Amino acid sequence: MVRKLFYLMALLCCTESGLLAQSIGIFEGQSRIGATTGKAVYEEQSQNYTLTSAGGNASVEDDPAYFLWRKIKGDFIITANVKFIPTVAANRYTKIGMMFRTGLDDHAKFIDVAKRGGQAAAMQYKTTVSGEVKSNVSNPDVMQLERRGNVFRMWVAKQGDPFTVDSTTINYIEDEGYVGIFYVGAKTKGAAKVVFSNVRITVPAKVGFKPYTDYIGSNIEILDLATKNRRVIYQYNKSIQAPNWTRDGKKLLYNQDDLLYTYDLATNKATLLNTGDVKRNNNDHVISFNGKMLAISSFGPRGGPDNGRSIGYVVPITGGQPKRITTIAPSYIHSWSPDDKAIVFMSTRDGNSDIYSVSPEGGLETRLTTDPAYDDGCEYTPDGKYIYFNSARTGHMQIWRMKPDGSEQTQVTHSEFNDWFPHISPDGKWIVYISFLQNEVGPADHPFYRHVYLQRMPVNGGKPEVIAYLYGGQGTINTPSFAPDGKHLAFVSNTDLLFPLFPIEYQKK
Repeated sequence: MVRKLFYLMALLCCTESGLLAQSIGIFEGQSRIGATTGKAVYEEQSQNYTLTSAGGNASVEDDPAYFLWRKIKGDFIITANVKFIPTVAANRYTKIGMMFRTGLDDHAKFIDVAKRGGQAAAMQYKTTVSGEVKSNVSNPDVMQLERRGNVFRMWVAKQGDPFTVDSTTINYIEDEGYVGIFYVGAKTKGAAKVVFSNVRITVPAKVGFKPYTDYIGSNIEILDLATKNRRVIYQYNKSIQAPNWTRDGKKLLYNQDDLLYTYDLATNKATLLNTGDVKRNNNDHVISFNGKMLAISSFGPRGGPDNGRSIGYVVPITGGQPKRITTIAPSYIHSWSPDDKAIVFMSTRDGNSDIYSVSPEGGLETRLTTDPAYDDGCEYTPDGKYIYFNSARTGHMQIWRMKPDGSEQTQVTHSEFNDWFPHISPDGKWIVYISFLQNEVGPADHPFYRHVYLQRMPVNGGKPEVIAYLYGGQGTINTPSFAPDGKHLAFVSNTDLLFPLFPIEYQKK
């Protein structure tokens, strides 16, 4: 693929604010705020932004910046990995971060989350008054500014660590303005560069939205596990969920509007998968190890014998009429055994949610867990020696493992979060799972549209590492999502307003 670079130079401007009309990536424009100069470079393949700036020396009262922005109204979350080029990292007069401001003139009201070289992050603001909220995280790699009404929150972290969160309430700042990323270069050092990666502007679900009735937009993203760089590859203005990789590494399978689709990574085209008269498919689907079959979960006919609840089926990977394999609804399929002779699934029976095993031909079902707590998210290791799953039996959801016969059930994570859906890397060395914040989500719940982490840890336990910071949740990573090479991961993030990097598919009415 030919790599394209878009170079947008800061030229002589025709307005007092230094407004430049050119768009760049997800941003609508760029401006010189105050006495500064700058240039922005967008790299299409990585979706990274490199900013060059000079002439600043930042402070709250004198707030010069080279600013990439887009107009916004209401609540938002802007997140990015931020990195000084090493030669300027120790310069305390430089400043990088994200900002909301009510105008593009020098003296507009603003609030930002930013870091200076080698110093702790801070949230600074200037409205009718000026102020600062300091973080205890020095020189963070990941920063986030969130607005919910008049409450602004600063989320900062070293790459791999969970966020540290601080907040402030600002009563005198308008609802509408400009949000984006900025860089202030020091006067004494000349022009220098910073890189912003994984830049996301999220418009969260509106307060009072109805789960499973109200949906917001979806991005399918691919994460490079070595660099932690993420790329948006596909967007849809409603709900897409649970991408998993085909065994040849050429396509992603996901559910959308109760149907299943394959997305060709070479042609960037989505194709409907034929599932016969089974047309209420949900986000629990998994491909057999030999790549020939697909196990799916689909809600039964409304008013039918299963009261519209989820049922397990198998169908050829090329599509066809599915064959039912589970006897009792609800049943949610999660994993094939490596020899493709067994399928494990979660089913709620007599008020208890447990893990069961069944042949792909159907028939006798074997119950593997019996704890009264909620058990779910079961997946075989590639060598077939263990099944990993999530369980709330400790009081909040954690990752566990057991032998395929249900013996030796052992807790694996001991975290401060509610951990769901463990997925094992193809080499069997790593687990990736999604973590919900305990102050947002209950142990047995995994809702849409929350702050979540994707975490990775060694398969036998150890210190977890945050590999992605995002707004997502239910449907982000329900299914096995590793690429066959084990080097990439596919998942879904969400936002109520998409900022297209390519044409968006809109729901057909």
